[in-house]
Amino acid sequence: MSPTLMLAWKSANNRRLTAILTILTVAISVILLLGVERIRTQAKSSFANTISGTDLIVGGRSGQVNLLLYSVFRIGNATNNIDWKSYQEFSQHRSVNWTIPLSLGDSHKGFRVLGTNQSYFEHYRYGRKQNLALEQGRPFNGLFETVIGADVAKKLGYTIGSEIIIAHGINDAGFSRHDKLPFKVVGIFSPTGTPVDKTVHVSLEAIEAIHVGWESGANLGNTPSADQLLQRDFEPQQITAMLVGLKSKIQTFALQRQINTYPKEPLSAILPGVALHELWGMMSVAEQALMAVSIFVVAAGLLGMLSSLLTSLQERRREMAILRAMGARPRHVFSLLILEASALTTVGIVVGTAGLYGLLAVIGPIIAQNYGIQLPLIGLSQYELLLLGAVQLSGTVIGIIPAIRAYKQSLSDGMTIRV
Repeated sequence: MSPTLMLAWKSANNRRLTAILTILTVAISVILLLGVERIRTQAKSSFANTISGTDLIVGGRSGQVNLLLYSVFRIGNATNNIDWKSYQEFSQHRSVNWTIPLSLGDSHKGFRVLGTNQSYFEHYRYGRKQNLALEQGRPFNGLFETVIGADVAKKLGYTIGSEIIIAHGINDAGFSRHDKLPFKVVGIFSPTGTPVDKTVHVSLEAIEAIHVGWESGANLGNTPSADQLLQRDFEPQQITAMLVGLKSKIQTFALQRQINTYPKEPLSAILPGVALHELWGMMSVAEQALMAVSIFVVAAGLLGMLSSLLTSLQERRREMAILRAMGARPRHVFSLLILEASALTTVGIVVGTAGLYGLLAVIGPIIAQNYGIQLPLIGLSQYELLLLGAVQLSGTVIGIIPAIRAYKQSLSDGMTIRV
């Protein structure tokens, strides 16, 4: 260890409490800075990973963000539905490989109910084209069977064999529930970190069956029993949206144009990636505001360190003068102060980074469970390293101010006792 570094260590150790407080100030700033950046990038990644491998999303004529929100994120409602005949026509299109019909509108204790068919289990992808997997049970194949998401099962305490009552519409009030038609849980999806976890899945035929007698939007008192409905065959009349996978990516724009100009009813076909980009662009203001706040916190931390160094410098004037008297040159005093500021910043960055990973280990699973944002314990990205480099450089530059003051102090001024 060099003499200057040894001297800086002994000086900081002599002012242990002040140094610790300075390090904690920098550490807290670093935790906030990296935490905001980590949440921002992982939230963006979670949004992008919600749906994968789908070439087009088709719904009633609407804006692409609105269509994306209600079909993928289960947020909001559709402006119009798609006629079942239109769905069949496009599902049999020569360029289409597979389709997944989606029927929304009902709920269960705050969770959305999704009507679909077996294509959902076979072709729906999320993340890096990951398949949906069942943690327990099997896919539904009966009229009043349901497969629920991991969050639904965990929050409501459902297991295989539990019975649930679906409510008509978003409001799960007593008068809107299909009380006579309970569904049996036959499967529970493995956690995905996507809206699938917060969804109750039933068949399209079940959606039609439970709304017999609700054609006016309310129960008219003539709802058939479950046994009566099981004797009937149901075919969907309308669906909310559909996901489309194509045989070739080259055909994407041609089919999109054909759907958007479909003469039989007004439809919209959107590219999920483009819609996700637009959605994230709408959220960029909040993203930038969070980053600005974290930068101000870092600036406040560094200014706190500057204040601490300047305050301690007044107490160290005799120390500086003794060093000068013992042969230390002005540049030695100058480098000593800069080295101290740089070392405090470095230790603060290390403590802050370690603190961030500790927090991620504790709150990461909680955030993933409640908000679907995965915060894995991965290494620092190149951008995060650049942020830390900027903090280190700023801390070193901050040390120049007290170093200049110490440099200018005269020997006689330092040795003079002031009353």
